[in-house]
Amino acid sequence: MKTFYAEEQRRHDPKGFLSSGAPQPNPEKPVRIDRLLAGARAAGCSIHHPSDHGLAPIAAVHSPEYLEFLQNIHRRWQLIPGASHEVIPNIHPINRSGSYPASAVGQAGYHMADTSCPISAETFESACWSAWSAVEAAATVMSGEPAAYALCRPPGHHAFADVAGGFCFINNSAVAAQTLRKHADRVAILDVDLHHGNGTQGIFYGRADVLTVSIHADPVRFYPFFWGYADERGEGAGLGYNYNLPLARKSGDDIFLEALDSACRRIEAFAPQALVVALGLDAFEGDPFGGLSVSTAGFAKIAERIAALRLPSVIVQEGGYLCDALSDNLTSFLTGFGSMR
Repeated sequence: MKTFYAEEQRRHDPKGFLSSGAPQPNPEKPVRIDRLLAGARAAGCSIHHPSDHGLAPIAAVHSPEYLEFLQNIHRRWQLIPGASHEVIPNIHPINRSGSYPASAVGQAGYHMADTSCPISAETFESACWSAWSAVEAAATVMSGEPAAYALCRPPGHHAFADVAGGFCFINNSAVAAQTLRKHADRVAILDVDLHHGNGTQGIFYGRADVLTVSIHADPVRFYPFFWGYADERGEGAGLGYNYNLPLARKSGDDIFLEALDSACRRIEAFAPQALVVALGLDAFEGDPFGGLSVSTAGFAKIAERIAALRLPSVIVQEGGYLCDALSDNLTSFLTGFGSMR
C-alpha cells in the first residue's frame, strides 16, 4: 500500500494545552510521525511525498474567511504587546452568527474551539501538507489503487468548516472525501477514532452525498462533549446521513466490533462508490487518553471488517498518541486491511 507523507508536516510543534484546566505538554508532537512511519514500513508500505495541490481542495470544505485566518493569525498575534509565542484563544463567543470581530484576539476565539490547537508560525504550512497527503492518497485511489494511507499530521477530524479544535486545523478526512467526490457520486466516511469526529460531522451534516459514521467513546463525559450523540442524524437534505455509535468508556474489542458491524451495515445500505477511513489509534487500551480498550490484535480485526466492504479506500490518520504500541497498532491495522483486499 502506498503511504503519503511530507516532512514539512513535522514543522508544527505545539508546546502545551489545557486539560481539565491544568497546563500540560501537548501530546500531538512531531515524534508521532516517527512511530507511524515505522508502523507503515513494517506493514510493507512504500512512502511517497505528496505534491503541492494548492488551496483549492482545502477550500472545497473550509471557508475562505477561515483559511485567511489560519494563514495570517500568527503574524498578527505577534503584534500584540506581550503576546504568547503561540496563538491560544482566551475568549469564545456564545453565538457565532452575525458580527465578525476585527481583532486578532476576537478572531482567535471565533475560529478556535479550545486550547489544544495552538498556532505557531509553522502551523498553516504543516496543516496544508497534511491535507495534501490526503488529497494525494485520494487521487491514487481514484486512479485505480484499491487503498492508500495518508499519514496526516496534524490530524483533522475535529476541524469544522471554519473552526479549529482538538489538535486539528484542516479536516483531512473531509478533504479526502470531497476529492473522491470528483469521481464518486456517494462517499462514506467511517471514523474509528477514540473521539467523535465532530468537525467531519459538521461539514457534511446537511448533505446526502457523503455519509458520516463515527464509533467513539460516549461524549457525555469525554471530549468533544457537545457532539457525538446517537440522536444526531443530520439535518435538511442530510437527515439520516449521519450515524453515531457512542461506546461506554473502556469498551474493548468485542463491543467495538459489534458497533463496527452496525456501522458497516449502514455503509452498505448507502451503497457508496468510495470510502474514507478516519483512523484513530487512540482507541487502544494503552493510549494516554485511556478512553477505550481496543487491543493491538483488535485493530487487525477492525481493518479486516472494513476491508470486507470491498470499497476503494483512503485511510486517513487521525489520533493515536505516544505509547510503546503505537507503531505496532498501525502495522496491525494496515496488515489486516491489506490481507482482505
